[in-house]
Amino acid sequence: MRSVWVIFKRELAQYFVSPIAYLVAFAILLLISLSFNSDLEQRVLNAQRPNGTIALTAFAFFMIFFAPLLTMRLLAEEAREGTLELMFTLPVRDSEIVLGKFLGAWAYYTVILALTLVYPVIIMMLTTFSDALLHSEMDIGPVIAGYLGIWLFGGATLAVGLFFSALTENQIIAGFLSMATLFILWLGDLAGLLPSSIISTELARALRVISLQAHYSTSFVIGVIRMEDVVFYMGIMAVMLYATMLTLESRRWR
Repeated sequence: MRSVWVIFKRELAQYFVSPIAYLVAFAILLLISLSFNSDLEQRVLNAQRPNGTIALTAFAFFMIFFAPLLTMRLLAEEAREGTLELMFTLPVRDSEIVLGKFLGAWAYYTVILALTLVYPVIIMMLTTFSDALLHSEMDIGPVIAGYLGIWLFGGATLAVGLFFSALTENQIIAGFLSMATLFILWLGDLAGLLPSSIISTELARALRVISLQAHYSTSFVIGVIRMEDVVFYMGIMAVMLYATMLTLESRRWR
């Protein structure tokens, strides 16, 4: 585990000196802010109950595009610069390399996610100090469940991105492949809306089962924590990390 800790610290530190990582964080927070402000304005005008999970719902969609940007360099850059081969000569296992890099990316994602806590705090402050704006209190249950869900959701998207980063030395290709895969997994939730003449009911149900969005929007975001949804995201992470380890092992013996 010492090797995992060393790689974890190295990768996390790389994010805080990477211009791309800062741009990704800025873009995420900016887009979420716009979504939050728009939703809050509408709820104030229509005297509706404040929604503390609107920022998280937007975050989930944006991670389809930003997770590949956070992970595309992790192994692709190492392979292109030849440092991956150097790591193979060190007394470190493939599993430790993969786990250290994944945890570093997940930790940086967690930092960005923590910054979004300002939005439910703003709603609570408005509810407490300005009854004229928000006439009802925010339901804290969906907020807590939503943050747990989006944390797991982000981990799953990062694991997918790390896998594609291990497949190629080209960061752009790695980012494109992971983005396309995540987008397809996202769209699986919409398969049930298509007419039966286009897609069969069985196929639509199967696509919804593997949909990233379906396991979030129907449970966590409404305040329900179902074990099957937790296991789904943890399973995506486990499968993708194992596939990444196998990919590194094949590189080691080339």
